[in-house]
Amino acid sequence: MIADLLREHAPAVLGVLARRCGSFDDAEDAVQEALLAAHLHWPVDGVPDNPRGWLLQTASRKLIDAIRGEQARRRREELVSRLDRPVDAYPADDTLAVLMMCCHPDLPPSSQVALTLRAAGGLTTAEIAAAFLVPEATMAQRISRAKQKLRGRPFGPSTDLTSLRRVLYLIFNEGYAVSAGRTLHRVELSAEAIRLARRISHVDAESAALLALMLLTDARRPARTSVDGDLIPLEEQDRALWNRNLIVEGIGIFDAVAGTGTVGEYQLQAAIAALHCRAPTFETTDWPQIAALYGLLARVTGNPVVSLNRAVAVAMSDGPAAGLALLDDLGDQLAGNHRLDAVRAHLHEQAGDPSTAARLYAAAAARTSSLPERRYLTMRAARLRR
Repeated sequence: MIADLLREHAPAVLGVLARRCGSFDDAEDAVQEALLAAHLHWPVDGVPDNPRGWLLQTASRKLIDAIRGEQARRRREELVSRLDRPVDAYPADDTLAVLMMCCHPDLPPSSQVALTLRAAGGLTTAEIAAAFLVPEATMAQRISRAKQKLRGRPFGPSTDLTSLRRVLYLIFNEGYAVSAGRTLHRVELSAEAIRLARRISHVDAESAALLALMLLTDARRPARTSVDGDLIPLEEQDRALWNRNLIVEGIGIFDAVAGTGTVGEYQLQAAIAALHCRAPTFETTDWPQIAALYGLLARVTGNPVVSLNRAVAVAMSDGPAAGLALLDDLGDQLAGNHRLDAVRAHLHEQAGDPSTAARLYAAAAARTSSLPERRYLTMRAARLRR
């Protein structure tokens, strides 16, 4: 598909152009114009033999036109001479630098996500706005502010990929478990996060583990919903529907890097995902090992949602009372979060307290913005009240 081809080449073209002219925001505008031109011309004229070269040449011309119209003569001629070079003069791939620029730590997370999807992912502003359920004008303003904040920042990769990994994981999670709206998945977002994670998976063990985590998690997606779109919990999923190719690839990547370098949050999460995927059934899952890994992950991240997941694993290993005891300290940290009530409901149901479970399921349903989750939680509450 033309759209896939454009998304593949856009980051590298943006990297070359940003390095040439020294202005990330001007280069990004020019690349967007080149992508639009490709959408208009390629279906008619056919895909060129050198798509990246075509995009680079077109974007360079767009940027030259902008410089000629806006800059003083000396600055204009200097930049034009630097830009007007053969399209193959910059063989290096600056995709990593582009990704890291989009995820600059000075930008708020929402802007990092938006800029990454547009500049590195090739999604239009309208597509990004639709994915996050905000007006297109709002998303356009968010992207514009992000580019303005990056104006004058030096272009090039840094040695810290922390922000980049976090942003890619945020994008993946929003695609895998949509936070609001009528659908449970936005496959285009999770697929884009996986595609971009592949571009950095060679850099270090944590980046490889991030890709493994995404693959192992996404492998379970076909079994997460019924034909009617209803959510199916892990213990009820048909594991025959899990994508074995993704599981084999994900486990292979994880096994290759497990325990190497500094063991961080993505290696720990990938280890948990691998244990789930290796288990032939829900009952044979190595819950004690998963609980131990969640304990390490909680210490590394300090994330209360991790502690919530740990409570579930401990309940599966040591009984619901042990899991409920771990939830006592999370009330302040997760106040108003529907997941806390949902987990409490699940553990009370396991403990044989259906009335408390039904009340908590209903409370969780009232708080979630995801319609599939609300439907599922409401059904659980109604079933226990019969």
